Amino acid sequence: MPPPSLIVHADWSAHASKRWMALGVLAANGRYHLHAPTPIEQSLDWLRRLRQMAGSHALLIGVDFPIGLPLAYARQIGSPPFLALLPQLGQGTWQMFYQVGQTPAQISLKRPFYPQRPGQSRLQHLLAGLNLSHANQLRRQCDLPQNGRRAAAPLFWTMGAQQVGKAAIHGWQTLLTPALQMPELRAAIWPFSGTMHELLQDGRLVLAEAYPGEFYRQLGLQFPRGAGGKRAQAGRQHNATRLLACAAHHQVTLDTALEEAIATGFGTAPGSEDRFDATVGVLGLIQGVIAQRPFPEPANPDIRHIEGWIWGQTG
Repeated sequence: MPPPSLIVHADWSAHASKRWMALGVLAANGRYHLHAPTPIEQSLDWLRRLRQMAGSHALLIGVDFPIGLPLAYARQIGSPPFLALLPQLGQGTWQMFYQVGQTPAQISLKRPFYPQRPGQSRLQHLLAGLNLSHANQLRRQCDLPQNGRRAAAPLFWTMGAQQVGKAAIHGWQTLLTPALQMPELRAAIWPFSGTMHELLQDGRLVLAEAYPGEFYRQLGLQFPRGAGGKRAQAGRQHNATRLLACAAHHQVTLDTALEEAIATGFGTAPGSEDRFDATVGVLGLIQGVIAQRPFPEPANPDIRHIEGWIWGQTG
């Protein structure tokens, strides 16, 4: 598998102040050099600049929001391939798709996100509105509990600390759809557009679903109870030695500013947690490329064309 010239992890959010990216650049010596995280602009200019930096070479971008549809839901709308359906969402007969339902009566197959605000909302309302009977039918195969990890929040649910619905709405509307409509980017979405080997060999800008939380275990990160977890500086600083060791093991060089940020747990300024996760994300992606993980890839056609997959998952 040809190594991409750029590897990026985008810590995504609907709030501009919480969107950060960490960038790894393949140097002439065949090793990656990792830059300190920077904010992601509101527009798609950051993708254009990355494409220009990569030239005709491939680049890999990991994003931490779900990409794909639960199979139980997709079957009710005719099992369309995700890439065929994506540009239609928010348009024509699908114009209400991204409009989050305010009441149970507004939930439908073409308006599946719910609820707009907390209160008397129940997950059962969403199940009933989508003609489903169990919460796992709102999850993709890669969202189910595995390897000691709890289940992800149901895709269309938009409330709670673990909700992913609004992240999907923002990511699909403002990143995936416009990126695919910009020919100069040569964008593709893994695994829907092909295998990672095919896409990288073809010099594409490859967008893949990837989560820092998935890489914590792979990189050997731990958050002692007394350190306060990743949201606390002490919790992030506890993993400084391990992050630096991971970089050294894969011969990844670091900006001085990034070395200092890792050593200090990324400080206490707003965005510290997001910069930490962007850094963990890009190291996880680099490790996957160098170690040829997470290959082999899912062979199930429903997963490859409808549900999608999470980089690094082997289940």
